[in-house]
Amino acid sequence: MVTVGDFGIIQIAGIIFALFALSRVFLRYKDKSIRAFELLFWSIVWVGVVVIASFPAFFTQLSKFFGIGRGVDIVLYVGMIILFYLLFRLYVKIDAQQKEMTKIVREMAIQNAQKKKQNDKK
Repeated sequence: MVTVGDFGIIQIAGIIFALFALSRVFLRYKDKSIRAFELLFWSIVWVGVVVIASFPAFFTQLSKFFGIGRGVDIVLYVGMIILFYLLFRLYVKIDAQQKEMTKIVREMAIQNAQKKKQNDKK
């Protein structure tokens, strides 16, 4: 395996990518594309990636404590849980937007019909 000091190439690539992603998070917050809560959430995620890549032995011990075979498995399980939660949040937001859009379109259709009826009377 190719290593640089105590770190492997995959670990270094993971850390570099996480730092890049973290910089994008701060830029999105700066240009007001995301809110403070989202900044906090994504900062925790990407700092977590740096910690996981930097201290893989800790996660191996943590996984043994929980009865899971490898350290990477516990990271994958937690990642899957987070992804399912985010997917659920997206579903709820999209559903709410669709309902709001339907309501607005109905109101506009009623207003247009009323205007047309008034114009026909003139």
